[in-house]
Amino acid sequence: MVFNSLEFLLFFPVVLVIYYILPSQRLRIWFLLFASCYFYMSFIPVYVVILIISGFVDYTGSNLIEKFWDRPKLKRLCFLVPIVIDLLLLGYFKYAYFTADIINFFGLKFGFDTIVLPKIILPIGISFHTFQGIGYMVDVYKGKIKAEKNPVTYSLYLMFFPQLVAGPIERPDNLLPQLKAWHDPKTEDFTEGIRLALRGFIKKLVVADLSARFVDGVYNNPHGANGPLVALATVLFAFQIYCDFSGYTDIATGCARMMGIKLIKNFDRPYTSKSIREFWSRWHISLSGWFRDYLYIPLGGNRVRLPRYLANLMIVFLVSGIWHGADWTFVIWGVLHGLYQITGHLTRGMRDKIYARLKLDPAGKIAMAAKNACTFVLVCFAWIFFRANNVNDLGILLNRLFFGWGDLDIWASLSGIGYGAAQIATTVLSVYIISVLDVSPGLVSGGGGEGKFGFLYINRYVLCVWVIAFAWLVLLAGGGAGAFIYFQF
Repeated sequence: MVFNSLEFLLFFPVVLVIYYILPSQRLRIWFLLFASCYFYMSFIPVYVVILIISGFVDYTGSNLIEKFWDRPKLKRLCFLVPIVIDLLLLGYFKYAYFTADIINFFGLKFGFDTIVLPKIILPIGISFHTFQGIGYMVDVYKGKIKAEKNPVTYSLYLMFFPQLVAGPIERPDNLLPQLKAWHDPKTEDFTEGIRLALRGFIKKLVVADLSARFVDGVYNNPHGANGPLVALATVLFAFQIYCDFSGYTDIATGCARMMGIKLIKNFDRPYTSKSIREFWSRWHISLSGWFRDYLYIPLGGNRVRLPRYLANLMIVFLVSGIWHGADWTFVIWGVLHGLYQITGHLTRGMRDKIYARLKLDPAGKIAMAAKNACTFVLVCFAWIFFRANNVNDLGILLNRLFFGWGDLDIWASLSGIGYGAAQIATTVLSVYIISVLDVSPGLVSGGGGEGKFGFLYINRYVLCVWVIAFAWLVLLAGGGAGAFIYFQF
């Protein structure tokens, strides 16, 4: 079941109504857990066993940590065993093929037999709920939070359906207390939740899915692309992946808010960033914060000598690349962002001298615009590695991007992938819509004050609903709405 499906549009209102009419919080927790299991099992039912195993070992381990708090060796063992089990599950389902390919590559060179694995289907959202569980275990081990005593409540924390498959990666000190608290239906929760959900559907259906048609036409046929097409498709992919992922987050956050639960913020206009470092403080904030707290700081952060600090940066982004996907393209993408960060740190003094020589104010409009443009170009270039289907396609795309700018007929190239004037106009409008949504959330929040349904407010809701419905019909006519990109991570 995905958010952009008729099944979910029937499922969620029923869940919301039953949730609020249940007379006790205990029943609500049980019901939300049942609804979350049903939601997850609509993909591949048997894979709910993975969540059950992960939840059981985390719950048991966290409570044993507190039981053996004064016995360091047992405490450490109770911490490490669940972490290892979680990582082994993630490693098998997500990285088994990748690891086998590496072993087979070297095995063929030395005459060893190749490894043949059975077919493995990646469970939806396994990276997200694995990291959420690991974060919980670390916080309990460090004494930041108390272990949850109710196994049903902890299971719901791990499986809460709005953010189960693609985040945000929640922290236990934010989500657990809200799951245990009683929430009365409030007008402001419904209005804010509906606003967020509508914005998410606009991002997904009006921008991401419509842009995907052009992006897929280029990236799935790199041999037929040229320099301008690759450049344009890459820029559109930047908007596609942002609207796809932040659109999911908006819908998830909106659904949770309608139940009185506030999920953490996951995006903050990342393409307005003036540096790669700032970009990562605005993009997938929950993952960036997870890596900062559970990997970067334990490695020593920036409180070490320069070589170690630079190595810490590279390790974090290398792991981030591997987390995103089991392919060399994702590894290179992570390393590239690590190099961006290292280069930015090492050239800071030189850039200050350049500003001084040019007599430019580093905080002035011209300098800030240049920083924004440079950051966007660097991020888009890295997206090529992220989006490429494989390393071979990546080589072709880079070749076309740098050397495919000869005598070209742009209109003929666009027509060759089925992109006419109507499609171009739709794409331009889609990108404009997202810029308006990010700068002016009032497009769907309206006047009349918080929680008040004025005439203008209702009109804006109606307008958004009609736009979403029209985009959905267009997508269905062309083969259906696309799955969310981050479901595969």
